[in-house]
Amino acid sequence: MPRQVDHESRRRIVAEAVCALADERGLEGVTLRDVAARAEVSMGAVQRCFRTKEEMLLFALTHVGDRITERVRTRLVAGPAQSARTALGHATAEVALLREEHRAEARVWLAFVAQAVVSEPLARALRADYADLEGAFTRLVAEACGPGGEEPATGAAAAAGPTGDGASPADPAGDGASPADPRTTARTLLALADGLTAHVLIGHLTPRQAQDVLHTHLAALWERPPAAR
Repeated sequence: MPRQVDHESRRRIVAEAVCALADERGLEGVTLRDVAARAEVSMGAVQRCFRTKEEMLLFALTHVGDRITERVRTRLVAGPAQSARTALGHATAEVALLREEHRAEARVWLAFVAQAVVSEPLARALRADYADLEGAFTRLVAEACGPGGEEPATGAAAAAGPTGDGASPADPAGDGASPADPRTTARTLLALADGLTAHVLIGHLTPRQAQDVLHTHLAALWERPPAAR
């Protein structure tokens, strides 16, 4: 058992080294030799952890996703008394990785997205991540648009709704009527979050401007009359 624990610990150390290098130079600059040097282990140790570079990258991608998920769950536990609308706004801001302390994580995430275009295993892992997020967002949208949408989140939304802090969008007022299709709304929010990540990283938008875009979109979502939806 101790040997297995050491093995998993080393895999996580290697994954952190992959992320650090990807942040500095993109995934094209990640080599087994450089990963071993950054992780302060031998090349043989890296190869015992991962049979191929692609396997190493796939584990690193999962490692990043797990870290974001755990952070979201921790914040949900810390502030459960929130409406489904507030949870949805915070969840979208969290996925967009707009805060300064998450800027490196955002760069690494987009590096993996770019690599997934030419790597089916990475693309498959990302599709699974996005499918999970889409399901969670769909449940939050459905609850947020219901009669109790401005009350503390309960049920599926409470379990799925990540929370944020600081500059995350506030809970906008609305009439409680539902958009025509919660799943389409969820997909739109995920696409918006990814777009804001890229626009902030390249300097087209400041984090505050990105937050304003997100807040405006959410406010319009709740304020539109039923006929417009």
